[in-house]
Amino acid sequence: MKKQLLIVSIAALWCGSSAAFAQAKPDTTPRPRAAQQQQRQQPPPRPVQPRRLDLADYGIQIEPDSRLIVMMAALDAAGWDPTPKGANPSVFREVLRKDLLGLDPNLRGRMKDFYERHKLKDIADNPATPQDETVRYTPADQVAAYVSVAYALGPAPSFEAPPRSDDLPAGVLDVLDFVTLMREFYRQTGMDGLLPKYVRMHRAAGDALRAPVIELAHFVLSYLNTRPVTEIEERLLAEDPTKSGKKKNAPRKTVLRVRERRFVITPDLLAAPGAINFRVIGDDYFAVTPEGADPRASELRRAYVQFAVDPLVLRFNREVAAKRAEIKQVLDAEAARQGRTASPDMFLAVARSMVIAADARMDAGLRLRALQIETSNRLQAAKDEPSRAAVLKESGERQQAIEDETTARLAEGYERGAVLAFFFAEQLRDIEGAGFDIANFIPNMIAAIDPARELKRPAEYATAVARYREARRKAQQARASEAALMTEPAEDGRRAALVKSLRDVEKLLELKNYEEVEARLTALKSEHREDARIYFLLAQSASLSAQDAFDGALQEQRLNAALGHFRQAILFSKPDTDRAIALRAHLASGRILAHLERKDEAVREFDAVIAKTNAQDLLHQEALKEKRKLDGPK
Repeated sequence: MKKQLLIVSIAALWCGSSAAFAQAKPDTTPRPRAAQQQQRQQPPPRPVQPRRLDLADYGIQIEPDSRLIVMMAALDAAGWDPTPKGANPSVFREVLRKDLLGLDPNLRGRMKDFYERHKLKDIADNPATPQDETVRYTPADQVAAYVSVAYALGPAPSFEAPPRSDDLPAGVLDVLDFVTLMREFYRQTGMDGLLPKYVRMHRAAGDALRAPVIELAHFVLSYLNTRPVTEIEERLLAEDPTKSGKKKNAPRKTVLRVRERRFVITPDLLAAPGAINFRVIGDDYFAVTPEGADPRASELRRAYVQFAVDPLVLRFNREVAAKRAEIKQVLDAEAARQGRTASPDMFLAVARSMVIAADARMDAGLRLRALQIETSNRLQAAKDEPSRAAVLKESGERQQAIEDETTARLAEGYERGAVLAFFFAEQLRDIEGAGFDIANFIPNMIAAIDPARELKRPAEYATAVARYREARRKAQQARASEAALMTEPAEDGRRAALVKSLRDVEKLLELKNYEEVEARLTALKSEHREDARIYFLLAQSASLSAQDAFDGALQEQRLNAALGHFRQAILFSKPDTDRAIALRAHLASGRILAHLERKDEAVREFDAVIAKTNAQDLLHQEALKEKRKLDGPK
């Protein structure tokens, strides 16, 4: 019985990965004296490797949600499509639509009718409002209420709806009746059979988020110098079970209840591009993340900051309550300026202000440090004083632009009710680098709130915000002009279509939809019979799918198919354009042959890579390493 194949190295040729980093505390548990004496007589132990922190250490889970997948699929059938104008649908959306071609037109029509009747309409505050100031709803806005409904439902196939109540999130009652159509959609499309494939593709998308999400969490918690609160202890009065029933007024005792807090990231391959849908339901924080989102530079970071900050503000609820009158004064004044009703929730205003301030400070800090490094490098390369002066002038202008954008972000939060955003930004600036948990500073921060100072903020930030908006307008015009002046010749239509198709296949490979990959590549092969990239992708699909084969014979069959495709990729590769494909095909073939215990053939594949590369080449080094493995330990 051959050993189980782990083709991690083959997969590594296809996609890169980023490493998470963490440091574990050494074991300082005292040992008995006898154990210490015995240990001195033994060879020194190998150093213990630090445990790499996992998502659970940060209170984070990444998992798809079947209810959301079905809801978004139903919305796509109802006509909701966030694909930008002129762009092609995502590969998952194409797969979904192909699977649902047989949907009953009558049901599709009723779903479309419901969606159109409940669609948000662009509005203006008054008839005199200029067109560019009209409130325009994005594709993400259009489905926000449906996402909330999905999280309120029971599991498939019943999708039990919550009772109608004013406590439901905003907009949910308006679209709750869509659940009836969603159930019918689920039954008629045979979604129970399709769902495992869709969940697998969403789980693969979630796997790609693990490393950057860990990096995000480490960055946020390092900035705040705190740990995430993943459990909340609650003391409740309950009847003593040993004495209940014996007396009319049975004595009660205090019991401890522990509630878990989770930050759940849900990948959504049908979501509007670039739009993260964030929901807080009880102790759970849900962040619905679209395909291609970078957690380190998105709204996901702000959502995780909120997960970290909310329990800290709750811990100091007495301090916040003592400042209720001062905070309400600022809230009422800003609400009057905006012509709306002020929120009565003081704790929400404090928490959201701190979240916006921390997120803005982190983002500005990253950008300013990058600018500082770039400026330093340019100054070292400058040859004369005028050049140095020009570098410093440009750096100063860019620094001002970063500061203006930060001010604009804080101002936007201020105008939406986070009226302490500027105050907390200043407080955080003063303690950055202190090395102490932010929780130690919160009571003093809250005590220092001065409503007279906060009421002056709009007048102070007006100039910076105007400067930022003007700079943004000019940048948008410049980008539009640049796009209009593009004079590069258009790529050949047939070749452009092939490139686009291959990119879609790459995305399907990442989502582990091997059946669709093979179907698309087989169709492409009939039209492009001598394109090495097609055969290389076919080989990749076969070798990666072998990892999922529990049957040894099936695994070997897929590996031999991969070898055949790799050979064709080598055969059709052109020395001037496909050299890397040929080298990677040789290396991957060698690894497969080594696993199949065909040592001589594997050596020939590795030698082919070694002969065609120099010693500094990564593929050369990989081939040498694989060849040494065949010789066994020295």
